[in-house]
Amino acid sequence: MINTVKALSKYNDEVILTVKRKLFNEQIKDNPLRSKADVKAALVDILAPAMEVLAQQKRKGRFRMSDSGAVYLQDKTEVEGFMRLLWGLGPFFSDKKRVYERPDWYELVTQGILAGTDPDDPDYWGGDLGDYDQVFVEMGALTAFLYETKDYFWDNLTVKKQKTIVKWMDQVNHKVIPKTNWLFFRAMVNQFITDSGYMDNSELIDADYAITNKHYLGHGWSYDGYVNQIDNYIPFAYQFFTILTVGLAHTDNKQSQLLKERAQKFVPSYANWFAADGAALPYGRSLDYRFAQAAFWAAYAYAHVDMPEGYSLGDIKHLLLNNLRWWFQQNIFQTDGLIPIGYAYPNMNFAEGYNGPASAYWALKTFIFFALPDDDPFWTTKESDDFKFEALKKQPEPRMLIAHSQNGLEVQSFTAGQHSHEHAHGEAKYEKYVYSTTFGFSTPKGSVLLKQGAYDNTLAVAESENFWQTAFKYDDYAIHDNYVYSDWKPYDDVEIKNFVVPAMPWHVRVHEVNTGRELHLAEGSFSAPDSGAPDEYEMKTRAANAVFYHSRVGITGLVGLSKELTTELSTPEPNTNLYFNKTKIPLQTGVLAPGKYTLISLYLGDRELESLDDDGKIVIPEVKLDGNKLTISFNDHTVGADFDEF
Repeated sequence: MINTVKALSKYNDEVILTVKRKLFNEQIKDNPLRSKADVKAALVDILAPAMEVLAQQKRKGRFRMSDSGAVYLQDKTEVEGFMRLLWGLGPFFSDKKRVYERPDWYELVTQGILAGTDPDDPDYWGGDLGDYDQVFVEMGALTAFLYETKDYFWDNLTVKKQKTIVKWMDQVNHKVIPKTNWLFFRAMVNQFITDSGYMDNSELIDADYAITNKHYLGHGWSYDGYVNQIDNYIPFAYQFFTILTVGLAHTDNKQSQLLKERAQKFVPSYANWFAADGAALPYGRSLDYRFAQAAFWAAYAYAHVDMPEGYSLGDIKHLLLNNLRWWFQQNIFQTDGLIPIGYAYPNMNFAEGYNGPASAYWALKTFIFFALPDDDPFWTTKESDDFKFEALKKQPEPRMLIAHSQNGLEVQSFTAGQHSHEHAHGEAKYEKYVYSTTFGFSTPKGSVLLKQGAYDNTLAVAESENFWQTAFKYDDYAIHDNYVYSDWKPYDDVEIKNFVVPAMPWHVRVHEVNTGRELHLAEGSFSAPDSGAPDEYEMKTRAANAVFYHSRVGITGLVGLSKELTTELSTPEPNTNLYFNKTKIPLQTGVLAPGKYTLISLYLGDRELESLDDDGKIVIPEVKLDGNKLTISFNDHTVGADFDEF
């Protein structure tokens, strides 16, 4: 039972409810997110635990959530923590009446900003920020807060205090930063400095956009500074920060029009990364930011960008709120209500080197739509009750084939050619054969033993039973309309050509292996939860060399169609999968003598139980490879592919 205490605000005697939270912030799971009041309640649920900690800490402008490390010093992690709360506090205080609802929060945040930017204050954030300083990223949150509260915070500061803040922010213009999404934080800062009237930094803004414009690929997609890295930083950085800046500063020039046009083109492409249940495709780095996956939809609504053909504001609203609902059903909170590093549960294993203890609060930027006034059409527009998706869609820019299950509840991305050369677990986050909104993916704990690798949806090779490796940059790749090709050379005398053909909920993998040495192989299907529940079990099958596993999220499995490999149901190390803290992985293993082989396997990741007949038995399609022509035959249809590279 949630206890409430009533307090009167200074505005219209409105009743404010202070809620005693349940453990793990469980009350948020019951929030339907159907009204602005619901959105406010969710935002307060997320902010309140952090603000309670902030109130007890002695240093201004810092949020010490825990003591795990990052590539930057601990003091910077605490500054980052404070700044990331601004992504939620800005929208909350965008309406002045909420200052009177939570004057304690307002004092904490504004005093923190003033102290952090004042060189004479003991809690100064520093006037000697270095090249590539993490604080430059956090300046984006400060900039947004200053825009959102401008009328009664910034405009009421003395000229001296305003100049002090501007001088501190101007450090970003005198240091080296990566030629990546960081350029947008600098552009935001310079837009605010220009709008403040203290400097005209419009040429600096133009210079940064001139760089990022060269990263543009098409259909709204760019690459994030590195040509082989096209991931979530496009929706929640390249797209989000550009459209957000347009919305905050109300810019109307050639560049802002270009940004809006790109955002429009991005809508139908990015929409296909979402499943009907609200889940978004987990792919690439920085997944710790969780519901930042929906930030693009929030910024799109906030900036009032025109709708592309076939989409309405109700569709945008649904994509946004449905993703938030999905996230609020996951176990993302600690007992105290704080959000630790992790994804669907707390998990340090897959974290990035730049993930500080409170980094996850970058997700709060999604709440920019809460800053929309009460009379904005967003709040009165009916949320769409249907879900638009394409069964199979080639997306050449992120190098993917995106497939949906029959009712859109499952999204699978078949990909090749992306590569993250410097971030942890890049091989697992970018270079598996397929990624799923239902079954997630796993990152290894080690490579000595198979169970440490948690090799779902990838092929691992080794020279013995130990020290496994998976693909880390392909020599060649191609994304076709109906299959994905990649070429991997793990050793000088080993070449493996891969052909992956989607046929939802199944897919076929064909490997052409040419090895000059004895080669150990291990290849996994989709992971699934192993919690000990009665609906989790290995399914019986009459198929030869096959293994299937049933769980609450569906059926995973594989059928080995080559005599060289043998199937089993494996148990990897815990805390390797993004979704499930303990898993089973259908796996096949074997040892190849030197020579040439064509290995064919059939894989199943079935959220909607499409693979079952009326008697609840799995119907396995027939697979045939004739020369370079593959056919997958079902009872009522056939899927085929002609391999150009075979």
